[in-house]
Amino acid sequence: PVTAGSIVVPYGHVIGNEKWRGSEIAQRLQGKIRLIFEDGLGLVDFHLSNRTCILYISEADLVAGDEFKRRLVRFRNASSLGGIVIVEKTQISDQYFLAVQKLVVLELGMVLLPVANQGEASQLITQLVSFVREQSKDHNRNPFIRKQCSQLAEPSVFRTVQQIPGVGKTKALLLLQQFGSIHRLCNASVKELELVVGQTVAQQIYTF
Repeated sequence: PVTAGSIVVPYGHVIGNEKWRGSEIAQRLQGKIRLIFEDGLGLVDFHLSNRTCILYISEADLVAGDEFKRRLVRFRNASSLGGIVIVEKTQISDQYFLAVQKLVVLELGMVLLPVANQGEASQLITQLVSFVREQSKDHNRNPFIRKQCSQLAEPSVFRTVQQIPGVGKTKALLLLQQFGSIHRLCNASVKELELVVGQTVAQQIYTF
């Protein structure tokens, strides 16, 4: 099991699992961030900081069966790290995506980010590294900020989103997971909303 603090990530670096050496993700990250490979990361694919890591689920993992689910559950049960799950959502793996979303978001309470391919994943990892750095700067400035950031959404925001017609607890959680704030939710297009909640509810939210 991986616990917070057992891996020390130097500032501005990402530690990658040895199995990703030579992969498209690794090649695309070179030059953007400093990537160090290590054996023995176990269930984790990339460590962004001492407390945040990425578990990557490829199209092949999804098609191969339930092994990736066991891996996620083992991670959740054994780890005190903040895990972000990146999943390849392609034409082939699309049919499995809803089940993955349900498991990751609703049952395990983790953040799920879909990508089309490893190229898109590398861009996302670069953005996440910047975000994690910003958070740690804020954390150093004000010890109370961290508590708010670590919660996906404030209860009041969560309740507000549930007031939208057609949106219950589950959809409110998915929407906040995807858009992060009411401001971004208000500016979302019908198409962006459709990806999260389907056509009918997307139209209701947009109109509202």
